[in-house]
This record gives sequence, C-alpha cells and structure tokens, in this order.
Amino acid sequence: MLYDIALSIRQHYDAPAAASRQTLRLLPPTLADEQHVVAAAVDVSPPPVERRDRRDFFANMATDLAFGGAHEEVVYSLAARVRREPGRASVPESPPVAALAEEIAAIRSLAPDAPHHFLAASPRLPEEPAFRDYARAALPAGAGAAEAVEAVGLALNRDMAFDAKATEVDTPALEAFRRRRGVCQDFTHAMIACLRTLGIPAGYVSGFLRTVPPPGRPRLQGADAMHAWVRAWCGQGAGWVEYDPTNACLAGDGHVAVARGRDYSDVAPVKGVLRSAGSQTSRHAVTMTPVGEELP
Repeated sequence: MLYDIALSIRQHYDAPAAASRQTLRLLPPTLADEQHVVAAAVDVSPPPVERRDRRDFFANMATDLAFGGAHEEVVYSLAARVRREPGRASVPESPPVAALAEEIAAIRSLAPDAPHHFLAASPRLPEEPAFRDYARAALPAGAGAAEAVEAVGLALNRDMAFDAKATEVDTPALEAFRRRRGVCQDFTHAMIACLRTLGIPAGYVSGFLRTVPPPGRPRLQGADAMHAWVRAWCGQGAGWVEYDPTNACLAGDGHVAVARGRDYSDVAPVKGVLRSAGSQTSRHAVTMTPVGEELP
C-alpha cells in the first residue's frame, strides 16, 4: 500500500525561548521487506541555526536542531510518501516461552536489533510485580513465544479502555495500567512490560496508522495522530513480531513505522531542552492517505 503522510507539530511557549536544542524522530526509514520510503522531508519554522541528520543507535532517522534567537513558537512539518508491504497474516510458529532464554543466550551479537537490548528494565519501564502477575495469568499453558505475544495483547485490549483524557505523555506506565485506561502509548508500554517479565524481548514502535472513517463519513485531513505498537522477538525462526494491542491485531499494511526503541524515551517525536519560563502547549495533526484516494 502506498501512502502520502503529512504531519504537523506546533509548539507554543508562554514566554519566548531564548535558546533550545531538540532531537526529532519524525522521518520514516526504509526497512527491508517491510516499507520503502519514496520521499520524505522535515521542514522546521523558524529555521534552526544548526541542523544535523543522523542515525541513532537503533538505526532510527534522527534530526538534531539548535535554535539561537528568541522564539515563541516552533512548527515541525513532515511530508512523506511511503510504500508499506503487507504484514504477517497470522501468528508464526515459535519455540515455547520456556525455551526462549536458550535461544537468546546463543546470540552473541549486540547489534541494535539484538534481542538482549529489549529484555531488561528501561527508562520508562522499571520492573514491577503487577506486570509479571498479569502476564502469567494471561499466558496459555505451553504457549509458544508468538502465541504469548498475541495472548497478552488480547488480554490488554480486553481489560484496558481507550481514553484520550486519562493520561498524559509522561504518565508512568504502571499508573495507566492500574487505572486500566489510556492511549496507544499506555497499551504499548503495558504490553512491553508484561512480555519482558515472561522473558520475551519486547520494544516500542512509533509510527502512523491508517484510520478508516465511520461509514458514510469522509476522511478528515489532520484528524489522525501518531500511533504506537509492540515489537517482540519470538525466536530465531519467527524473528520479530509486531503487535498492536490498542487494536488487537498484528501490525499490517496500515502501520508505517517511524522509530523503534526500548520504550517511548528512545523514540519520542520531539525531545530536547529549552531556556524559557511558564508553560508550553503542543498541537499535533496527521493525515495518512492511500495514494489515489482523494481527501474531501
């Protein structure tokens, strides 16, 4: 499926920022056998005094910016055309969860894609017994690793309610999990934490999701938002499996990945520091349109 993607992030400061440094992770990468970026560009207003495009440790596209003069507002805009290949049609065969540790131990690489990076606690996901107990209760007896991924994702989708007002971007994962309410970030964090307690390496994927408007309603420009889902390592044969707990499905051709990491802290779309006073507000708008489908 070929998509045109437009994203706008507008940040406004109560008092002018004298200077700031930011890192953006907004550019989708080309991923072998998964997605191909035909074209992509990020525009920044006001223009920064310094800009550097690079790959981070996890091979995500990162853009480092430095702003010098006083500014009250910054707008980051992405325009991209991406071809997304079909995802897995079903959960693959995989070794039993109990046998996964042996397969992981046999991997000597510490490359960015190695499962070792995704087993331990990470900045936004400390070890918590509540996740362990929930994961064990959701795990079918004798389940393979990929089956466990699906089982935990289905359980969270059943037990957690999607509520855009229940949490903020910095709400701790355990707090959202205990409330059983939140957004895709909260579903994803809870699922990652649960899988790690089972010994299944799991990480965070940020990206875009094609949404379908209600019957009889047109697709609205800018109505979408960035999305998040889980990437779990399920053995040498099955490899990485991507699952969307918010929608209880495997990631497919409606999911376009932007960045991968251990948790949100590794993939935040905008992350940095600034010198200012007062509060700030942020507005996001995303449009993801299949090429050939007209917007109203």
